[in-house]
Amino acid sequence: MTYWPITRFPLPYDRAAGAEARSLFPNLTQDKLDLVDGAAGCSPYLKALMTRERDWMAAAFACAPDVALTDELTELDDTPLADLSVRLRQAKRRVALLAALADLGGVWSLDQVTGALTDLADRATHVTLTTLIADEIRRKKLPGATPDDAATGAGMVVLAMGKMGARELNYSSDIDLICLFDETRFAPDDYLDARASFIRVARRLCGLLSDHTAEGYVFRTDLRLRPDPSVTPVCLSMDAAERYYESLGRTWERAAYIKARPCAGDLAAGQRFLETLRPFVWRRHLDFAAIQDAHDMRLRIKAHKGLGGALSLEGHDIKLGQGGIREIEFFTQTRQLIAGGRDPDLRSPRTVDGLAALAAKGWIPQDVADKLTAHYIEHREIEHRLQMVQDAQTQKMPTTAEGLDRIAHFVGLDSTDAFRDRLLGRLRDVAELSEGFFAPDASASADEPELSDAQQNIIEGWRSYAALRSERAKELFKRVRPALLTRLQDAADPEAALVQFDHFLGGLPAGVQLFALFEANPQLIDLIVDICATSPRLAAYLSRNAAVFDAVIGGGFFAPWPGSTALQHDLTDRLAQLDDYERQLDAARVWAREWHFRVGVHHLRGLIDAFEAGAEYASLAEATLGALWPVVQTEFARKHGPAPGKGAVVLGMGSLGAGRLNAASDLDLIVIYDADPSDSSVGPRPLDTRSYYARLTKAFLTAISAPTAEGRLYEVDMRLRPSGRQGPVATSLNAFRDYQHNEAWTWEHMALTRARRVAGSVALGDVVEGFRRALLRQKSTGETLRKDVADMRARLSDAKPAHGLWDAKAGPGRLMDIELAAQFCALAAGHHGRRVEQQLRAGVRAGVISADAEAALRRAYHLCWTMQATGRLLTDRISDIADLGRGGQKFILASVGVETVDILARDLKDICAFSEKVIDSIFAPDGEDRKKQSK
Repeated sequence: MTYWPITRFPLPYDRAAGAEARSLFPNLTQDKLDLVDGAAGCSPYLKALMTRERDWMAAAFACAPDVALTDELTELDDTPLADLSVRLRQAKRRVALLAALADLGGVWSLDQVTGALTDLADRATHVTLTTLIADEIRRKKLPGATPDDAATGAGMVVLAMGKMGARELNYSSDIDLICLFDETRFAPDDYLDARASFIRVARRLCGLLSDHTAEGYVFRTDLRLRPDPSVTPVCLSMDAAERYYESLGRTWERAAYIKARPCAGDLAAGQRFLETLRPFVWRRHLDFAAIQDAHDMRLRIKAHKGLGGALSLEGHDIKLGQGGIREIEFFTQTRQLIAGGRDPDLRSPRTVDGLAALAAKGWIPQDVADKLTAHYIEHREIEHRLQMVQDAQTQKMPTTAEGLDRIAHFVGLDSTDAFRDRLLGRLRDVAELSEGFFAPDASASADEPELSDAQQNIIEGWRSYAALRSERAKELFKRVRPALLTRLQDAADPEAALVQFDHFLGGLPAGVQLFALFEANPQLIDLIVDICATSPRLAAYLSRNAAVFDAVIGGGFFAPWPGSTALQHDLTDRLAQLDDYERQLDAARVWAREWHFRVGVHHLRGLIDAFEAGAEYASLAEATLGALWPVVQTEFARKHGPAPGKGAVVLGMGSLGAGRLNAASDLDLIVIYDADPSDSSVGPRPLDTRSYYARLTKAFLTAISAPTAEGRLYEVDMRLRPSGRQGPVATSLNAFRDYQHNEAWTWEHMALTRARRVAGSVALGDVVEGFRRALLRQKSTGETLRKDVADMRARLSDAKPAHGLWDAKAGPGRLMDIELAAQFCALAAGHHGRRVEQQLRAGVRAGVISADAEAALRRAYHLCWTMQATGRLLTDRISDIADLGRGGQKFILASVGVETVDILARDLKDICAFSEKVIDSIFAPDGEDRKKQSK
């Protein structure tokens, strides 16, 4: 068994130097001698290390390189302060030699090489910090600290940033550190002394690691990534840092914190600090504005470093230059910033892992990820060899033919031309891929269409809108405006579409993020134009909730509907990641908004019809309630203890119970609990059973309907509970049974024909469902049933008359009237079906209505529901279909399957008039008339 499975060799550029190094290790096998020969023959620095550490390296060759690494790092622990400088530098020499040979021989992958260098940096930083803290404590300079506190930095933590934070240190890398301390560990009177002590430690830490001595150095250390380094101390409090990032943090600092991790001192406090910065780094919404920030940063770096101009290999900076390492890192980090706030899977600090995650989630093509990964690995390996030559912190290619020839030998090629061609090809490929992302082709025509005077007047008013207040918003909008106006002019009714887009733009509180989103995703311009040309309601909704556009490009937007169970699991998982109740309520609102918008877009685009949309809106409501109920329960139990008895069940009534909502539906709910009235909860503030469930129900209603920073979820109506507004908001199971048997009106029994568990106890839901079915069978034989429903129909007709021809909901023979007849059929048949179609079929089977009557009512119901669901997507109420404009009219006509408004008006009038006659005959007092229902 070989501990060093060597798979490649550098070729010695200086053969004499290589031969001299071979002679240092007379007992090595041939493959190891060839490795030593090539390494020393290309790098004077490695040859010097071999000479100085020949005995240690000979021993390292006799074991696995990771074992040698671990042993060397472990020996750093407990080093006295007086010996620490020398010992750290010795460890640096040994690990540098070990990593170089394992890298050059292909024994370690790039990840293993950079990981080993990072392990050294972590251990060196932590040992140095804790040793210096112990010295401060010994000298009584750190108030309140004991010797035991030294092991965790006494509240001081060092954050590793950049490549060290990502465990990607290069061969001769400097290390970027941020030093912080947890001010909450100290009394106010001790704060300044503690602060002074930590600043002193940070300065000594930097010196111990980076000063050049006769033994060399450990790591060049840079503390300038801390907040505002020109005016802040080298170690500052976490509170001060947090306030800086909240108020002044910039995009480059957000990108830097992608790679941040605690590496020394109080690691737990460091992790808590990073968690507080999570909203700063990872924005809740897709952040395409970060693309411009990153592009501007790239241009500034290139200008500052003088890296513009044509690509030439001599003197080319493989890190910062065209097609270099930084291009790949920017490409990856910017995409992560865009979407990482929505998807934690994209937050990897490692470049290769980040590319893989972006490809897996569909943010970049897999072939692009594969290419950039291969280029990144080879670029990093060449970077390492550039630095190995003389241990120089350089990424610049040699400027001479001899220098390039040395690097070609170092990577195992004896042909400089082959090396040159290979590297230039990779640089050009990276440049092309990244430039297309950061600076998309701007050659497309920016000409705007010709507009009428009226349209020009509307556009003139845009300059005063809040969305176009900032210079950046104006610049972004200027770039997307030609495409927007062109598509608006192509709408069926350009004037109406522009007016609606004007309302949309005027309602936006800000524009930078949305305009950047449009620029990066032109398909969204088509979508907003479709919406403005067709659905004023959806456009108004978008102006208040523009962030829902995130969902369109977040993956899976046009996938099939996942169903209530999958949706509930998804929301439950999201809420479980948050430990703050208010944040959970906000997250539920954001999540539900996006899915609600998805249903509307699918309906508007004709991907689903009105009935499928109705089922999806109901499915979404059920999933939302089902996921929120346990969250509310948990929060309530924290104050008042677990629920007494067997818990509670939430019943969806009305349209929710029937599983068919429209875009603007509210929710009818009932809460039933099962517990002994004499019981009470056991908690910090115990409550008796009745009070407990009443207050729990009110908490649940508040969670659903109260406006938070993210708006409200649904309007809720609980008037269908026993005794309506006068009854308790939560009803015990026994009281509910007694009320339904002895006090409920016929209309309340009819309401139960559509009751369905949507949240809460499954077991109790089964009990209530069993009772519901038994009750419906029992009440189906009531002598006054038909007369009661007829009377109720008359009262409804008086209370809610039709609002003209286009009102598909209220009025004789229309939606409410048909639903009433269907519920009557279900109750008269003692059937448990909840949807209109099921209830009408039950009526036919029970002889309550004829098959012809059922067919007539189903036809009318189909038309009326389609009109109602489609209309509510477009606007609040259709008083005149002409008010919808040509886009809205076209959508409604396509939905109901007719060609003209006149035909639709005739059909609606005739079909509803016939439906009215059928329903009249169902409730006619003369039995003979009922036999003539549809004749």
